Amino acid sequence: MTSRTGKPIVIADYDRAWPRRFERERELILATCGAAAFVRIEHMGSTAVPGLAAKPIIDIGVALRSFEDALHCITPLFELGYQCLGEYGIPGRIFFRKLTDTPLPGQDGGGVGRTHHVHMYQQGHSEFVQQTLFRDYLRAHPETAREYEQVKRRLAVEHTDMNEYAMAKSDFVRDILARARSPRSSA
Repeated sequence: MTSRTGKPIVIADYDRAWPRRFERERELILATCGAAAFVRIEHMGSTAVPGLAAKPIIDIGVALRSFEDALHCITPLFELGYQCLGEYGIPGRIFFRKLTDTPLPGQDGGGVGRTHHVHMYQQGHSEFVQQTLFRDYLRAHPETAREYEQVKRRLAVEHTDMNEYAMAKSDFVRDILARARSPRSSA
């Protein structure tokens, strides 16, 4: 167990406003960047699973026609309040976070308040595919989503470092992805 010296990781109860917040942000992104580069814009992560508690940050997955199209989005997203962090640990992704001076509990990480994360990939990128598969499996299996919530709440108590928290969830996530890929997962 990690020592409790940092800020706690906040897992908020499901908020019915999360899908509306995603839709509003999706429309802003489309209007600001132009729709030509986008193949799909998806609500990702735990806030995209009805009933699932989550860190109250909206994750947005974007599939692009080409990776270079992300470069044309940097300035328009900056004008919407986003900070571009480049690949941020995942090759082939461009990562943005929307900054806020008034973060809600759970939106302040490392002293940076953020309300949304945007993950841009070229269409077909394995990370985008996995995020979609994981989300869809949890949507289709509410009992597994409840189990995942229990894991997240337990780990949020045990960890204050977000990277350690994420790593601690990785075995559970890999197990869900394996189930989702199984031909029996639709049963």
